Amino acid sequence: MAKNKEIKTNAMRILEREKISFTHYTYECDEFVDGLQIADKLSLPYEKVYKTLVTQGSSKNYFVFVIPVAKELDMKKAAKSVGEKSVSMIHVKDINGITGYIRGGCTAIGMKKQYVTRLDESARERETVIVSGGRIGSQIELAPDDLLKACKGEYGDITVQ
Repeated sequence: MAKNKEIKTNAMRILEREKISFTHYTYECDEFVDGLQIADKLSLPYEKVYKTLVTQGSSKNYFVFVIPVAKELDMKKAAKSVGEKSVSMIHVKDINGITGYIRGGCTAIGMKKQYVTRLDESARERETVIVSGGRIGSQIELAPDDLLKACKGEYGDITVQ
């Protein structure tokens, strides 16, 4: 087996199956680092790099929010965007059980279940956005509308201004 064979993640397989074009970036990383450090490692502009956050609503349903890496999720706006009274972040220890991904490798594409997903409306202004590729050390760049198609999401006004 070739040593440098690219490891495809579930997210990448879904994008290929949907015939959605994307660019894959890899970086050396043994453990979770925050999105700003990843952007720095790959020399990517912060405005293009988005992080995936998983929350639980007052209804006990889970919701996924994809926001610029340097911004904060506005909990009130996020809850309103998905029709909940409130949402709160899930515990890090629960990420894998809920999404099938691990912290630092969580992406809205190809989670264990299809959760209601919102992409921050700032992505509308971008030709492409960069999100986790589905494992630590992997990022994918794609058009925001393609990301929404792949995760069955919608745009939302969800960040702190």
